Amino acid sequence: MAKKAALGKGLNALMGEKEPPEAPRTPLEIRLEEIHRNPDQPREVFDEQALEELADSVRQHGILQPLLVRPVKNGYEIIAGERRYQAAKKAGLEKVPVLIREADDSESFRLALIENLQRSDLNPIEEAQGYKLLMDRDGLTQTKIAEEVSKSRAYVANAVRLLDLPNEVQDLLTQGLLTPGHARAILAVADEDGRVRLAKQVVEGSLTVRQTENLAPLYSGSFEPPHTRTVAPDSFKRAARQLREALGAPVRVKQVRGKNRIEITFEDEDELKRLVSTIVRWEDDHA
Repeated sequence: MAKKAALGKGLNALMGEKEPPEAPRTPLEIRLEEIHRNPDQPREVFDEQALEELADSVRQHGILQPLLVRPVKNGYEIIAGERRYQAAKKAGLEKVPVLIREADDSESFRLALIENLQRSDLNPIEEAQGYKLLMDRDGLTQTKIAEEVSKSRAYVANAVRLLDLPNEVQDLLTQGLLTPGHARAILAVADEDGRVRLAKQVVEGSLTVRQTENLAPLYSGSFEPPHTRTVAPDSFKRAARQLREALGAPVRVKQVRGKNRIEITFEDEDELKRLVSTIVRWEDDHA
């Protein structure tokens, strides 16, 4: 992945500028009540503790970097500097320094997206939504977006795919309980219900990405080729459920090519030893 410093060049290209913009003028002091949030602000989730720390800094030192705003009908709209704006409100400031720039809706959104990407301020879902909006509203291809934000096309494509996850799983990503690596493994599960169930198990069990990848086929039913699958009788389902509860591990009871099988999934050697010990102890107790 390219260094983040390259994003500055990408911003100029994204804005259609062949030369760097003019040096910013002296900031103006604008009343906070005249400034409004950008409704298309890519970032929706803010770390409250970090925001409080920034507000404390603002109380002591003021706003060190001006907000970038654009004129709108009822005042000014933020292009870049949402966190500084929020911190200023918490700090009780009446005025903040701003730089005013003429920009249409598309340009304003692109600037806001790039600023957040440069600062790594976006969670994976916010980033994916930003790319998707550039595709849907501005007609940019994944390849074009990748060029402008100095990332690979595969990176952008994988980011956008996260939006195919159920909302419940997207929320876990937003909260930081799942990583994009976990999410890509969960996307291997075909149906929505299976994706939600696997995501919950990943969170509850603090599973690694590799463990999630290994479990995904269990939730997608892709262990056997389609022509070998048969509908399991209710007795098989009951047995599998009882074994899962007794062993504390994924269990399948099924018939393959006329033969009945019990499959127990385990993660590592320690888990295997625990399962063997549980089964042996059960046999001893019922001997």
